[in-house]
Order: sequence, then C-alpha cells, then structure tokens
Amino acid sequence: MCNLYSNTMAKDAMRQLFEVDTSHDALGNAEPLTAIFPKGMAPIIGLNDDGTRWLRPAHWGFVMPQLSKKTGKPIQPKAVNNARDDKLRTSGFWRASFDARRCLIPATSFCEAKGHNPATYVWFGVTGEGKRPPFALAGVWRAYKGNYGGGDLREMITSSMVTTTPNDLVKDTHPDRMPMILAPEDYAQWLTGTPDEAFALIRPFPAERMVIHQSGEGLKSDRGQTQF
Repeated sequence: MCNLYSNTMAKDAMRQLFEVDTSHDALGNAEPLTAIFPKGMAPIIGLNDDGTRWLRPAHWGFVMPQLSKKTGKPIQPKAVNNARDDKLRTSGFWRASFDARRCLIPATSFCEAKGHNPATYVWFGVTGEGKRPPFALAGVWRAYKGNYGGGDLREMITSSMVTTTPNDLVKDTHPDRMPMILAPEDYAQWLTGTPDEAFALIRPFPAERMVIHQSGEGLKSDRGQTQF
C-alpha cells in the first residue's frame, strides 16, 4: 500500500500534460507538494459530463465517519486511501466509483517504507527527462458532504489510488502491493473506457521503466525535485 507520495509539478505543467483547459482548473494557487499523506489535499483529474477534463484538489482518502466509543459523538474520520485492484468490482465500497468516477492522480514520486524502528523510506519514480519525470497514478473519486469530526461540516471531493501487485523493483521494499502507474497512452482509456476496458489496464508498471530516486531513514518528503 502507499501512504505517501509527492507531486511537485507546476499547475501549468499539469494542465498541459493531462490536457485540461484553463477554464476547468480549480486548483487556485497550487504549490509543489513534496509530501502528500492520507487526509491531505492534492490535485486529481476527472471528467465533466461533456467529456472534458477537470483539475481539482481532492482529499486523499474516501471518508469513513467514526463515532467516539465514549461519547457517541463524531470524531476524526478514517481515510481509505488505497483501493485494491481485486476489490474494485466486488466490493460495494468501491464498485460505483470504479464504474463511473475514475481519475488520474498526478505524481512525481511515491514512497514505501521498509522495516521498523527506524524505517527506511524508499522513493520510487519513473524514467524520463528531468530529475523527477511526472506520471499519473490510477485513481477513483467520490464526493463527500457531512461531519468531519468535532462538528466540522465539510463538502469536498475525495480520492483513492488503485494498488496492484508489485513489480521486481518495488517488491523488495513492499512485497504485497504497489500503486498502479498508468502509461500516458492509457490515460484516456482509464478515464473514459468501460469498466472492462479500464480493468484491462491494471497491471504492475514495468520495473525497467522505474527508478529509485532516494532512500534512507527519516525521508518523509521528496525534496530533491521541486519544480517551480
């Protein structure tokens, strides 16, 4: 599973790479994000009703409200930030979003932790030009409106990234799962294809097209690649 990634692409670069018109960009003054954790806000790309693409900030993790066992009042909710590929079509929690609300999650690296006390943080990315070539993770989204704990009412878009089996590069760090990286030529099919067509894209990204950018203890942000 992935609980940490980065997206340091400039807003203009995201619009260009993911073919989003300026009129459908709702990011505002977006800053480079060297560390995105569950419950954080980060950009995603989805589809308007007319098939054009939008770019919006989203809460990373589908919200699962919780109540205090002591008081029965709402407390900080859980955020389900990973969607297993083998659950997308069988779980009622994911199925409607996979069928109708798939998205692209822009990224410049993602992190997996290995070991404990202390853990080694390994930052993965893709090959290409520049220090941190950008890419897109496959995701799903849904709207949330309700109590966010402590009386805080929120209305927002939420997202979760799809995970699949790891390739040979990632599995040494995380032997069970890795985020699903989409090839650029597959962006349109993930967003607009039928559920069968989208599901056919799910596979580990080729290890030979990936790199380890950095690894070490305490590396909870990928500050080596900020692109202004």
